[in-house]
Amino acid sequence: MDQVAILQQRQQAALLGGGAKRIESQHKKGKLTARERLQLLLDEGSFEEIGMMVTHRCRDFGMEEEVYSGDGVVTGYGQINGRLVYVFSQDFTVFGGSLSETHAEKICKIMDLAIQNGAPVIGLNDSGGARIQEGVVSLGGYADIFYRNVKSSGVIPQISAIMGPCAGGAVYSPAITDFILMVENTSYMFVTGPNVVKTVTHESVTSEELGGANTHASKSGVTHFSATNEVECIERIKQLLSYMPQNCEEDAPVYPYEAGNELRTKLNNMVPANPNQPYDIKEVIEEVADENSFLEVHKDYAENIVVGFARLGGRSIGIVANQPASLAGVLDINSSKKAARFTRFCDAFNIPLLVLVDVPGFLPGTDQEWNGIITNGAKLLYALSEATVPKVTVITRKAYGGAYDVMNSKHIGADLNFAWPSAEIAVMGAKGAAEIIFKKQILEAENQEEKLKEKEAEYAEKFANPYGAAARGFVDEIIMPETTRIKLIRAFAMLENKVATMPKRKHGNIPL
Repeated sequence: MDQVAILQQRQQAALLGGGAKRIESQHKKGKLTARERLQLLLDEGSFEEIGMMVTHRCRDFGMEEEVYSGDGVVTGYGQINGRLVYVFSQDFTVFGGSLSETHAEKICKIMDLAIQNGAPVIGLNDSGGARIQEGVVSLGGYADIFYRNVKSSGVIPQISAIMGPCAGGAVYSPAITDFILMVENTSYMFVTGPNVVKTVTHESVTSEELGGANTHASKSGVTHFSATNEVECIERIKQLLSYMPQNCEEDAPVYPYEAGNELRTKLNNMVPANPNQPYDIKEVIEEVADENSFLEVHKDYAENIVVGFARLGGRSIGIVANQPASLAGVLDINSSKKAARFTRFCDAFNIPLLVLVDVPGFLPGTDQEWNGIITNGAKLLYALSEATVPKVTVITRKAYGGAYDVMNSKHIGADLNFAWPSAEIAVMGAKGAAEIIFKKQILEAENQEEKLKEKEAEYAEKFANPYGAAARGFVDEIIMPETTRIKLIRAFAMLENKVATMPKRKHGNIPL
């Protein structure tokens, strides 16, 4: 057989992975193969494979009899919408996608190339975990990957799609990356599986309940996006990448935008007259952002705060917004962590921040205090204080107490702070304040209820408005809601070349 024929034969064998039967089994589970996923993800004809002929080195437990080219992972580089990306896609048809020494080396090679060349890494995870037959070298391979994940953090975007099992040590690489996507009913993540859980804690739980997409999207917050199928998951990766730069030295791509009538009169009637009545902050976001440009992150987790990417005049921004329609928009442990993590990603990759404020304070209660609302609330305070990207705040209604400070107030480094006429900037709500300040007068009054209402109205007139804050320069401008979009486009354009000088240090010590 001539050399060309040998090469072609070996290439064909590598393309088949674990063989036709196992590929059929993968399809029956509603899953695509490693190569089919890459075909959907990357621009047509752009994929360049690295390490197709790599094989494992294990000679124990009969492993020398079963050798596959590629060793359970397809690695290389290509383009998404014309932009360079590095990819690895685990192949479940080869030893269940388990990670061996050489499997890990292939992933490490493309991670090294990605950081040297300043381009994102996308990992498509579908693996049974460490290859048991290889022992400690497999575990060492995981650690080599983790180390590179940390080294790459904040330097290049890292995205993990979980498209099958991801258990034990395998979960920690995705956990360090910037965004995790999962597929409903076919993917799961957990440190210990249902059998171990049953043995140790006597709890009976399915893989889906323990670590499925819905569990991690709503309960733990481990996953940022949950997709109904693999095609939707891959499309979401492409959409996500469109908002971010290639690396920390660059800016996100700018999309063509033609200015038209930027007034949004619908915003004038968005905030209800009754300060206790909820409204949906997402409707405000949709009016302010470019049409159909808002991509919500962590949609089903800590719904009292909304975070996500959008475009404003064709330019990427990150949005952090209290959600009055859930728990009145109060800050709690989960919402603080969610918003802090998103803020730090935007700051790392030069994406300006818009903060929409309607917050009555921090959630009170023993559950919150005992689980560390102080430290967790401080994470958001730290993240927004630390961020040096352009930061603009719009107070739509309530900005009470310490939560006013935390939500990108002027005092923690916001560049521009706007308020709507409906804004209430105060230490607390009028009723609570009146009960404390005028306690004696209320108790001495003949009609205590009437006196409380009178004093409540007196406090509200003095403090439940944005004018006191504006008088001190804590609010730069009180604006009509309909002009919000115009003001923000101009504000971010003005702040485009912002340079912030920070004191020299190795790194800060965020309250983890």
